[in-house]
Amino acid sequence: MTMDLFSQFASTTSFGLPLILVAMLTPWLFFPTPSAQWVNNRLLTFQNWFLMLFTKQLLLPLNLPAHKWAFILTSLMTFLLSMNLLGLFPYTFTPTTQLSINLGLAVPLWLATVLVGFRNQFNHSLAHFLPEGTPTPLIPVLILIETISLFIRPLALGVRLTANLTAGHLLIHLISSAVLAIFSLSPTAAFITFLVLILLTILEIAVAMIQAYVFILLLSLYLQENT
Repeated sequence: MTMDLFSQFASTTSFGLPLILVAMLTPWLFFPTPSAQWVNNRLLTFQNWFLMLFTKQLLLPLNLPAHKWAFILTSLMTFLLSMNLLGLFPYTFTPTTQLSINLGLAVPLWLATVLVGFRNQFNHSLAHFLPEGTPTPLIPVLILIETISLFIRPLALGVRLTANLTAGHLLIHLISSAVLAIFSLSPTAAFITFLVLILLTILEIAVAMIQAYVFILLLSLYLQENT
């Protein structure tokens, strides 16, 4: 039973080749490329409006040097949002349920924000490890705590995204299996369970969008501390 539940998170293969790269590259095919026409269609207009709105809200609290990150953060937001939502369709695979994928995105970007801070404001970055006015006996302990909290940030980014999506997929799988199991015993209970499944699916769509936004928001906060 346990293997059946978690088999949906295993990387699918075809002819011995993993299809996780296909699952990661497919979302980009659904976004239209900007045209040279004077008037865009509705899809392009909505896409441009969403990207402009998100970029404006993301860069509002950031300093001017951090605005250079607008393209990569907006692209990553679109990438995560697309993979999270497409993974909710039947017979699809969600790459963001893999901790290795999420850590592969979180660690380099987190490390880049740290390196930017040490390059641009070295003294200010070091000051984070020891708050002003700390008693002398507590200095080694506080430095150790701040160091651990710094290095745990990328792990928290990856685990948060993985855990939320994995839990939602497991709940959907369990409740959908319960609908089929109790339908022969009580159609009324099966119908009520099916309504719960619909509500859970709507909640999971919201979670997929929120978790993609939280991932980028935390990266922008780390960037704000180092610029």
